[in-house]
Amino acid sequence: MRKQGPCGLGAAAPQRLDRSGNGPGDTIMKARNYFLVAAGLLALAVAPALAYEEGTWILRGGVGTVQPKSHSFTYSDEIDSISFDIDDATSMTMTATYMFNQKWAFDVLAAVPFEHDIMATMDLGSGPVTAKIADTKQLPVTVSLQYHFTPDRDFQPYAGLGFNWTKFSSTNTVAVPDFEYEDPELGYVSEVGCLDIDDSTGLALQVGADWAIGETMVVNFDVRWFDIDADVYYESPFEIGYEKIGTAQVDPLLYSLNIGFHF
Repeated sequence: MRKQGPCGLGAAAPQRLDRSGNGPGDTIMKARNYFLVAAGLLALAVAPALAYEEGTWILRGGVGTVQPKSHSFTYSDEIDSISFDIDDATSMTMTATYMFNQKWAFDVLAAVPFEHDIMATMDLGSGPVTAKIADTKQLPVTVSLQYHFTPDRDFQPYAGLGFNWTKFSSTNTVAVPDFEYEDPELGYVSEVGCLDIDDSTGLALQVGADWAIGETMVVNFDVRWFDIDADVYYESPFEIGYEKIGTAQVDPLLYSLNIGFHF
């Protein structure tokens, strides 16, 4: 009777293997492996180096994660003090790069809007309580001037300096726990008003690298930092009109992994 392996699959009884390695079939296998290794090394030796010439376009697409700084801003009045944080978000990213020459390039970043949760923390005396109060979408459109350090190598690191315009949209408040209760799950506030976040412009920095994996294909890793200071406005459910309650210093890092093609 056979034992049952993982997922109910039968596990066959073990068999004795011939490990002498002296048979003709084994000799042929070794010769074939040596040939494949030699052919691979020869292919690497004669493969053309990645060289971006004047007029080259590089198009990349992949996945990026935005990590805002913690404690974006704090709102205080005569009664309460509330700290606001913006959570991380992941989405699709796209870049287009045009080479002026082998070292200098112009780069444009776009993305499918990142969807962030906005969290609020209030100290009730017995300890801080955190709850989601809203969500928002942001699109970090960025143009940069890039410098490529090793233009004739398969691995090409670069650095960039640019300008960022971040657009916030679809900011929606949600029902939040009533902080008046010791246990916030006992009650919820449905009338929480509205939040609105202004667009932001600022400096953008980047470092990254392209690694050639074919004649026209590269793997790319890119890290960017954005200077994002966005004014935040609140409209009470009992009053008409928005009031500025602070400026969110988001200043996020964007990590992205991409596949690219150049032509």
